[in-house]
Amino acid sequence: MILARVVGEVVATQKHPSHERRKILMVQPVDPDGTERGDAVLALDAVDAGIGDRVLVVQEGYSAMTAAGRPGSPIDMTIVGVVDAVEMSEN
Repeated sequence: MILARVVGEVVATQKHPSHERRKILMVQPVDPDGTERGDAVLALDAVDAGIGDRVLVVQEGYSAMTAAGRPGSPIDMTIVGVVDAVEMSEN
């Protein structure tokens, strides 16, 4: 899973039929402290996330497809949760 922040929404005039009624969002991977890492990527939204939300993104085809409830679909990344807080301890 990837921790990320939603930074944009993709508007597409045509989508694969399995993507109908789902948003495609641009997410920026972040470290637990919020520092950006790497490039922004696109993910299918399964939890009604919005711009500015910190989210959990599952990657890899089969996991992303089943998390979105769309088995057999061309999905590589799916947003599966909105993160309320990140707590880290030093043990």
